[in-house]
Amino acid sequence: MANEEKRVSGLLDDLQRQGRYGFDRVDLEKLITVSSATFGKALLRLAAKNRVRRIRRSFHVILPVEYSAVGMIPTDWFLDDLMRFLGLPYYLGLQSAAALYGAAHQQVQQVQVVTPRQERLIQRPGLSIRFFRKLDFAHTPIQSHRGHSGMLPASSPEGTALDLVRLARHIGGLDAAITVLAELAESMNPEKLAAAAAVESELVQIQRLGWLLDQLKQTSLADALHSPLGARSALPRTKLDAAGTWGGYPPKNRWRVVENASPQSGL
Repeated sequence: MANEEKRVSGLLDDLQRQGRYGFDRVDLEKLITVSSATFGKALLRLAAKNRVRRIRRSFHVILPVEYSAVGMIPTDWFLDDLMRFLGLPYYLGLQSAAALYGAAHQQVQQVQVVTPRQERLIQRPGLSIRFFRKLDFAHTPIQSHRGHSGMLPASSPEGTALDLVRLARHIGGLDAAITVLAELAESMNPEKLAAAAAVESELVQIQRLGWLLDQLKQTSLADALHSPLGARSALPRTKLDAAGTWGGYPPKNRWRVVENASPQSGL
């Protein structure tokens, strides 16, 4: 049995030399002439020694010696392999994407991933990956960022801004959204923001984002959002806080946003 463990460990060493730290047990079993039960027992013994860790179903990650005490490797070492295993297109989004552009004041320990299909939270010691479903996934502008094991897709600063507003209630509310936007705005481009808004399927998200940018005194960004809307005879009224009440007050701002909340930046 110790011999089988050594052989499986050798396969893990081969993967690690190739710069790969995530693998599907089913694929690895095909490379060794032992029964599935024997392979599984060898993998369990290696897990007990903090050599591997199971993430979801048959997907595992390899733990180098320097990470054995921590019990987990950084997510960017295996995220792309994990998403291929799950069969899901994806991008890093929300606060995880904003942190790539320097908006890290509200940096969260959780990795936030946007996909076109709902996927369950992955929670392990030292690891938390939360998935957010977005129906209009394909229209989000994407930028590639270098991770430890290759390039990772992330929403652009402009796409991130729209997602922060759309999913505000899932990341701490409008206070969290405006706090991230206050820093993210430095990386946003008016022309690129207008282009992202042009393919945005929900007008209300453009209106809410514009209102927030006005509050942050980001006039050039807000104007770029509002300019194409000016051709409309009348914007529909929308609530700033989608879950809040209408409040009964007519909107007095150019976005026709009913100010049923008073978001405050934490900066």
